[in-house]
Amino acid sequence: NNLGILWSERDEIKTAQTYLESAEALYNQYMKEDGNPPLDPSEHFMAEEEKLTDQERSKRFEKAYTHTLYYLAQVYQHLEMIEKAAQYCHTTLKRQLEYCGYYPVEWALNAATLSQYYLSKQCFMESRHCLAAASVIFSQAGQVPSAEDSETEQDQQDLRQRKAEIARCWIKYCLNLLQSARKLLEDNIGELDPDRQLELKAQRKKEEDEKEKGRKKAVLFGTSDICDSVLAMEEKVSSVYPLDFQEAREIFLVGQNYVQEAKEFFQVDGYVTDHIEIVQDHSALFKVLAFFEEDYERRCKMHKRRIDMLEPIYADLNPQYYLLISRQLQFELADTYYEMMDLKVAIGNRLEELDSHTVKKINSLAQLAIKYYELFLDSLRNPDKVFPEELEEDVLRPAMVAKFHIARLYGKLITSDSKKQLENMQTSLEYYTFLVDYCEKYPAAVRAVETELELSKEMVGLLPTRMERLRAKLCPFI
Repeated sequence: NNLGILWSERDEIKTAQTYLESAEALYNQYMKEDGNPPLDPSEHFMAEEEKLTDQERSKRFEKAYTHTLYYLAQVYQHLEMIEKAAQYCHTTLKRQLEYCGYYPVEWALNAATLSQYYLSKQCFMESRHCLAAASVIFSQAGQVPSAEDSETEQDQQDLRQRKAEIARCWIKYCLNLLQSARKLLEDNIGELDPDRQLELKAQRKKEEDEKEKGRKKAVLFGTSDICDSVLAMEEKVSSVYPLDFQEAREIFLVGQNYVQEAKEFFQVDGYVTDHIEIVQDHSALFKVLAFFEEDYERRCKMHKRRIDMLEPIYADLNPQYYLLISRQLQFELADTYYEMMDLKVAIGNRLEELDSHTVKKINSLAQLAIKYYELFLDSLRNPDKVFPEELEEDVLRPAMVAKFHIARLYGKLITSDSKKQLENMQTSLEYYTFLVDYCEKYPAAVRAVETELELSKEMVGLLPTRMERLRAKLCPFI
């Protein structure tokens, strides 16, 4: 173990791996061939009557082996053997609980971090179990008296931060579960597919019990007293895909509670980036909940909530220092207004006749979406205000989507003034043409925007004819 640690501190990870894996093999071989707790090295220097009991020897031996696993988990992490690292980390956490060799805060953070690995693999039951255990063990941290009776302000501050970090892991859990369910349930235009919904509900009934039984055995943490608290914690939130609005809302509310908890610590003053990320997650929770909502008016209100939380943050942000976040917010605000405009159009289509209020609302939402897409595209210009000839890979898709959406938005603006309508069509055509020309010039870009490109080509073919017809109508008046 010590040689493994020494080599890993020298950044000789492969050498460290060799020593730690030999330590692991040694433990397994010894347990298989002998199994009795061996002498502890310190006993060679003790008087006979001070020698350790078998129980104490066993505890020390097992602790040494837990260390082996702990360092192996880190070595595998370094070597990017992520799955193996997660496996060893899980076993280490399990053993630390069994042998009571852990610091609650550190243990809870490691368990919360491990939950994010399971999340990336879409193992929601395991992820929830790690988070529930993290929350339960973390609650012990407040009960453990420190060396001096009064904890320092700094210790309190650290505890608050760790608690907020665990809350953020919970937010990611709720968000990922909702987003994965959305992927399962959406049709080819991104709406909820009712047939798929019924099919998954029937399927879920059959599978649920079997799966739970089999997987539970493999991952459970802790001794019986901890187990009960962890199970109670788990029952507060589901680990199966929500298949309707009611189920989605329950997960959303849990996520939203953790948003409030995380924001208490990560406030704008002092934690700008963290605070904004949490607000973006909150917005994403509303966005995915809106997917499950069938009533368009209520869906619109949910998107409005997103606007209300994102706009003030964007207004206070200095793009000079926070360019990336600024762009993310511009794009998200544009997308949200765009979505609201689409919903208002759908509501309008159900009416006998469009009233002036709805027309005004559709136009106002479309113009706000255009404003934020334009701000996003302007942020890509160089100091001389020139738009880049070729776009960087990381902004290629968002920039093209922004151009495509602006083209579509100009086509959605409602006006009784034919001249204005002609201008809007002309602007729309320019944006569609940009997309088509760019992809001809840089064929590598096609992969990023296949659907948008296809529709743009179609519009570049259709719009000139429509404009001609409109011009012919206008001709006598021009």
